[in-house]
Amino acid sequence: MTTAILETTIKSLPLISKGKVRDIYAVGSDRLLMITTDRLSAFDVVMQDPIPGKGIVLNQMSNFWFDYLATIIPNHLTGVTPELVVSPDEIAQVSGRAVVTQRLEPILVEAVVRGYLAGSAWKDYQASGMVCGLNLPKGLQNAQKLLEPIFTPAAKAAVGDHDENISFDLMVAQVGLELAQQIRTVSIALYQSAATYAATKGILIADTKFEFGLNPAGQLVLMDEVLTADSSRFWPKDSYEIGKNPPSYDKQFVRDWLEAVQIDGQAWNKKSPAPKLPQNIIQKTAQKYEEAYRLLTQ
Repeated sequence: MTTAILETTIKSLPLISKGKVRDIYAVGSDRLLMITTDRLSAFDVVMQDPIPGKGIVLNQMSNFWFDYLATIIPNHLTGVTPELVVSPDEIAQVSGRAVVTQRLEPILVEAVVRGYLAGSAWKDYQASGMVCGLNLPKGLQNAQKLLEPIFTPAAKAAVGDHDENISFDLMVAQVGLELAQQIRTVSIALYQSAATYAATKGILIADTKFEFGLNPAGQLVLMDEVLTADSSRFWPKDSYEIGKNPPSYDKQFVRDWLEAVQIDGQAWNKKSPAPKLPQNIIQKTAQKYEEAYRLLTQ
């Protein structure tokens, strides 16, 4: 088992930002070193406890999908070896868990695609029959597969704040019609390609989110992470049943525990600080991530 990394301490490069999971450093003026730590966020709150090995699994899974989906859209990878851009004494912090990427202008809208009615979409549907301004057929059940994948964007929030589902019209107001339409089309194509492949490996991708940026030429580029157990809802195909949340390969496992935990007789208010995770939850979560990676890439 590798040593868990809750946060990095790279001194040889300027720090750009520390996100919920990734620490980002500048490599010159046009590239970034993106390190995936073992931090875990749930309900947009970073947990106090790392999940050992999680960052390596997420990084390798993203790299797999970036390669698999490269014919649909360019991605941010440069091919530069991360170990070559840090000091020798910092190599352990990047090995297996980092990539050197292009420096892009990020588009501050998360591109969420849903193939199944689950999570916040299910709650919205129960309340209004709609998801992000989209009317859905009446009588749908929890976890039901939709006739076609739907695009439900979200406004990105700062660390510690909650991302907010928005309508496509609001996304258009933020980024413009042409770019919004391009992101929607590409996102659905990425989801459909990945979901078709994953189903052959025994995994249903209920939903996922993509992030994009623009390169200096104004070209749309896929960035950050893609189709990991952090950014997606993975369900085992053999236990899927309409009306129930299947046992999940992703951090839904942690979310379910957090929903049930009591602190001084009260439910957690989903604000920082998060409850301390028991060791068995940490171990089972690590196993879930590793199993999803093994199934998808074997």
